[in-house]
Amino acid sequence: MPEPSPKPKRRGRLLRFGAAFAVLLAVAGYLAVQYLTGSSAPRCRVVSGKGDAASYEFTPEQAVNAATISAVGTTRGMPERAVTIALATALQESGLRNIEHGDRDSVGLFQQRPSQGWGTSRQIMDPTYAAGVFYEHLAKVPDYAQLPLTVAAQRVQRSGYPEAYAKHEPDAELLAAALTGRTEATLTCQGRPAQTGTGGPDAVRAALVRDFGRDVLQTAGEEVGTAWPSPSPTATAMAAPAANAVTIPVPRRSTASGTVSQRGWELAHWAVANSSALHIARVSFAGHEWSHGGFASEWRTTGGADGKSPTAEVRIVTGE
Repeated sequence: MPEPSPKPKRRGRLLRFGAAFAVLLAVAGYLAVQYLTGSSAPRCRVVSGKGDAASYEFTPEQAVNAATISAVGTTRGMPERAVTIALATALQESGLRNIEHGDRDSVGLFQQRPSQGWGTSRQIMDPTYAAGVFYEHLAKVPDYAQLPLTVAAQRVQRSGYPEAYAKHEPDAELLAAALTGRTEATLTCQGRPAQTGTGGPDAVRAALVRDFGRDVLQTAGEEVGTAWPSPSPTATAMAAPAANAVTIPVPRRSTASGTVSQRGWELAHWAVANSSALHIARVSFAGHEWSHGGFASEWRTTGGADGKSPTAEVRIVTGE
């Protein structure tokens, strides 16, 4: 008998190859759309300012909480080391999530206990309050900045596992360096804005006041509680900002580390960390710009002011 023709087998192979190729094209197209629209699952990343390969990836929820912890610390005049200790503690205690449960009556970012005098459950569930009371206790620890991080954190927390804080120190150091503004253009977030939460300039101003206090807007020449910024007497030449923008002039401060550049990067990184929650589309400072679209994983150079002049400004644009 004649051998069966190989043509059906070849035809089957070709069909399988064709199907596989179509799937690859579909996946490539999907990834391209996600990249160009920024509509992939939101995530954030901080990298080392030393040019090494150190980095840490985290969620927008964690980014908002980390930015609040840092802002509360610097507003209280705490050094970067204190912010590192606070961030490492929150990473260990809650994973930088504001959770409503824990061991016994522990709640919140730092798993503080109402029964131990940290405040009411409602107070502790407010990240700004929780961070403030943590720093309040940390400031009472003698020479905390010179102590090993595990020792300093343990003297505040009284944890049953004090050594556990150490594993979070490298990530906390990266976050603290970016969120205090010491490193430039090192924190990015990408992905579409959260489906919950409120965006717009008023929401951005309210969040700035929440984390930094009223002075952050008053210094910027903005009246807290009004719909739009009012001109600063010292910045009459400033153009009126767009309706969907918040422009924050950053004057030189007289503190030891409060240069225009560091303060500006502190505010710029804060804005990126809050970009998903507050529907922030673009942030620019010192000749650099971040945007939530296809380039959300980097800060691009725009060639503007260098951030080292006596005055500079952070520009936050919402709703694009």
